[in-house]
Amino acid sequence: MDSNLRNLKDFLTLYNKVTELCFNRCVDNLSQRELFDQESTCVDRCVTKFARFNQNMMKSYVDVQTKINAKRMEEMEQQNAKQLEQQQQEERIKAQLKEKEAAVTVLTPAASTAKLAM
Repeated sequence: MDSNLRNLKDFLTLYNKVTELCFNRCVDNLSQRELFDQESTCVDRCVTKFARFNQNMMKSYVDVQTKINAKRMEEMEQQNAKQLEQQQQEERIKAQLKEKEAAVTVLTPAASTAKLAM
């Protein structure tokens, strides 16, 4: 699902829950079309309280998520550095083996000719 569509769906779900919650808490009389002053004030307070709570929760979420992301980045950088170090060490070992093989092949023909000369 597209992230924008998912965000819209989440917003509308939240809006519907807040509307239902505040309506059930504040509206007592359905005999009139307009809200009484007391009901209107209650709905305003309910929605404001929820909006503030939601804003504070989002701030906390962003702070925590930022810390988590920074930690993940640090772990990834450490892992990449470790892999690079391992690759470099493997390359050094391969180079040393090649040098030893080259030294052995250089010595072998000389040792053979020495035996032949005897």
